[in-house]
Amino acid sequence: MRRSQYTVTRHDVHRHATHHLAAHLRLPPTSRRCPPGVLLAVVLLAAARLTSLFAAAQRLATASAETVRRALLAALPAREELERRLNRALAADLPRALVGTRQPLACDLTLRPYHGRPLRDEREVYRSKAKAGTSHFHAYATCYLVLRGRRFTLALTWVRRGEKLEDVLWRLLARARQLDVRPRYLLLDRAFCSVGVIRYLQAGRYPFLMPLPLRGRKAEHPGGPSGSRVFAYTRKSGWASYTLTSGGRTATVGVCVKCRNYKGQWGRRGRQRLVYAFWGLAPTSVEWVRQAYRARFAIETSYRQMNQAKVATCTRDPLVRLFLVGVALVLRNVWVWLHWQVLSVPRRGGRGLRPERLRFKTLLLWLQHVAEEQLGVCDETHAERPLSQVIAA
Repeated sequence: MRRSQYTVTRHDVHRHATHHLAAHLRLPPTSRRCPPGVLLAVVLLAAARLTSLFAAAQRLATASAETVRRALLAALPAREELERRLNRALAADLPRALVGTRQPLACDLTLRPYHGRPLRDEREVYRSKAKAGTSHFHAYATCYLVLRGRRFTLALTWVRRGEKLEDVLWRLLARARQLDVRPRYLLLDRAFCSVGVIRYLQAGRYPFLMPLPLRGRKAEHPGGPSGSRVFAYTRKSGWASYTLTSGGRTATVGVCVKCRNYKGQWGRRGRQRLVYAFWGLAPTSVEWVRQAYRARFAIETSYRQMNQAKVATCTRDPLVRLFLVGVALVLRNVWVWLHWQVLSVPRRGGRGLRPERLRFKTLLLWLQHVAEEQLGVCDETHAERPLSQVIAA
């Protein structure tokens, strides 16, 4: 086995992450007691511990929770500028080999449950199907590079209530064009399967693949199945076409039906039918369609890892929430970059990935340890009586 010649320490990782965030977020010095370096150190500590900025600052000996809160609120720019800075931070470490190439891209929404009132505008809070005890959310959309070893989040945008999904896609794809990463095809969630989105993608010549929602009458109805639900009763895998209608507008897509047996998967038996809508593609087989769409679930993994580094907060300010979500995604991109550029093993046929060398949770733990070394740890709390006296009694 090839012996490695170098090592990467927690100080190296913390130095790179801090410099990366400072260079692209460009937080101004708004407080002498909490300069941008200290503010970022507290943010990284809170991300590693999955706690709030207040709790993270209380753990440190040389940081004040109220000072950190005021410094962050004063340092954040307007929403459009904050999104631009976060997107620059997301794409800064993108490998040059990806620039000017055509790659599969995935776009999706992530919803953060919210139980409060909007701060300034009702449109700040997104409405969707109930989850985690609420139907109110702060919503964000991301564009994700579906490529083994280089699964970077390319773009992030805040989604407000009432926004059309085609407008959200336009912002994400515009950012991908700025990076000169062109989509070979788009992998989308079923929520994007609407006439407006399909017509926008067809007009922009963007090939896409997404699940087709099943709507219409069921087989038990006297008139038989109708609409797209007809495909749910197909006996064999195959191809078809389907026309969606909404508000007098129509959009026609190709349909791929993949039939397979559950074979005990998820504790189920019988026949499973996977129905996909596509356009601009020439699939070689129904199995290729199934395997190609399976790659989209990697974006769900990016959200899971984002939640492992998401600073807890109860603030009503959408700018602070956007900032904390963006920092979590940037840290994940830093982790992907380290694995591709530093930790991967050179070999014939492409670099060999070694995920066991640095897990994402380990990277966060390293960031926590360095922040505590730099700012000191406060391992004491106020009490009403001495512990030794209580024990002796």
